[in-house]
Amino acid sequence: MTAKTKTTRAKRPTSSAARGSPRVIRKYPNRRLYDTVESRYVTLADVRRLVVERVDFVVLDRKTQQDITRSILLQVIAEQEGAGESLMSRDFLSQVIRSYGNGLQDFVGRYLDESLQLFTREQRELRDRFKSVVGVDPVETVTALAQKNYQRWKAVQEEVFSRLPRPWGRDEKE
Repeated sequence: MTAKTKTTRAKRPTSSAARGSPRVIRKYPNRRLYDTVESRYVTLADVRRLVVERVDFVVLDRKTQQDITRSILLQVIAEQEGAGESLMSRDFLSQVIRSYGNGLQDFVGRYLDESLQLFTREQRELRDRFKSVVGVDPVETVTALAQKNYQRWKAVQEEVFSRLPRPWGRDEKE
């Protein structure tokens, strides 16, 4: 491959992003996801990272060219829920399932969407108001304090364990 070809490839994603078109991820029949901007296979964790970073993307089935973004996002949610980071209760999920197929499906979907948007907006406004009054972001402050306390606790724990006698039959050098 020549240097000119490499340069052209490197520029393609940038120009696509500059036009405002969403990043394209292709799902192959072997269930693998391929990010056309980074030119590499990605995992659901990578897709989650794109969502968190607010990167606009679309997932297309390689064979049919059908937009399957929602399906992939549901897989990301299922992975998060299964990893112990549960956000939705069993009752909530049951209610969502019951909402499919009846006249309330559109209403429930809009209600949940608007509720989350309102929650996010209110949270942002509260943080901004608090920051303008106090001069600091409460979330950043609490996060920094928690990290500092964790480091202190870790140091104390290591100190305590270093002073405990070693188990019987173990060499000091282990």
